[in-house]
Amino acid sequence: MRRYNFHHVDVFADGPLAGNPLAVFPEAEGLTDAEMQAIAREFNLSETTFVLPPTDPAAAYRVRIFTPASELPFAGHPLVGTPWVMAQEGKVALRAPRAEFRQQVGIGTLPVTLETEPDPEATDGTRLRVRRVVMTQGTPRFGPEVSEADRAAVAAALGLPPSAVGLPGLPPQVVSTGLAHLFVPVGTVEAVAALQPDLAAVGRLTERLAVIGIYAFALIRPPATGPATPVEVRSRFFAPSQGISEDPATGSGAGPLAAYLSARGRLPGGRLTVHQGIEMGRPSRLEVEIEARDADGGTVVRVAGRVVPVITGTLILP
Repeated sequence: MRRYNFHHVDVFADGPLAGNPLAVFPEAEGLTDAEMQAIAREFNLSETTFVLPPTDPAAAYRVRIFTPASELPFAGHPLVGTPWVMAQEGKVALRAPRAEFRQQVGIGTLPVTLETEPDPEATDGTRLRVRRVVMTQGTPRFGPEVSEADRAAVAAALGLPPSAVGLPGLPPQVVSTGLAHLFVPVGTVEAVAALQPDLAAVGRLTERLAVIGIYAFALIRPPATGPATPVEVRSRFFAPSQGISEDPATGSGAGPLAAYLSARGRLPGGRLTVHQGIEMGRPSRLEVEIEARDADGGTVVRVAGRVVPVITGTLILP
């Protein structure tokens, strides 16, 4: 019998049984593609990751990411939770105040930073633990704004009147930092909380628009004390074509959302806090930073959050 150890962690969570759950297999050599997909269906989480030796010498390891339905080239909370697990396993070294390395995924090799602090459970005061994980995403790519006909279809799929979709200067638009999402501004937090999507219609629409899902959000408030204060939003994400009726925390969406808001002048300080998962009973907090990189207008998008351990176990296969 083959045995594979795994960690079940909650990502973008302040405590256990919140945030977005993730299963991580830190030593996945020997599993076939079909077995990885079957394991992801068995766990039935938004994503399950499998860590393998890198093919890029610049990377510490390679991550393969599976939803219950398919493999993804990139995702958000898997690339926050996986490095946390690799640190717990001693497969990447911790340093104070931060450890930096790269992880290889389907869209390339991306930087990750583990912010550290002294472990209060260590008797000698020298051991470190990970306080927060910061992942760097791909370069933002801006797709089309949706047509008027598609705007009506989006509204119907979300259970909204067409007039409730989009805000002045914020039309529904496709944006990606690794995975294409359709961003749909909604007028109020209450309207976001009350969404009752037609998942079959959402699935048809996302497949036609070639996006992974629909990301609905409302602005909670703009910066109250100047550019140093993050903009805050409340969001929900639906990706039924990936086997995800609703996602409690979508890191691959929070990054391009910040790029979208920044491009439209709604993120003056380059910082965004996303509150998600409330309607699912899994409150999540995602912290995003976006900054200029070069004279050509390129940007760096980073998404950060905390990781909480929940379960460790062993999978047994013949």
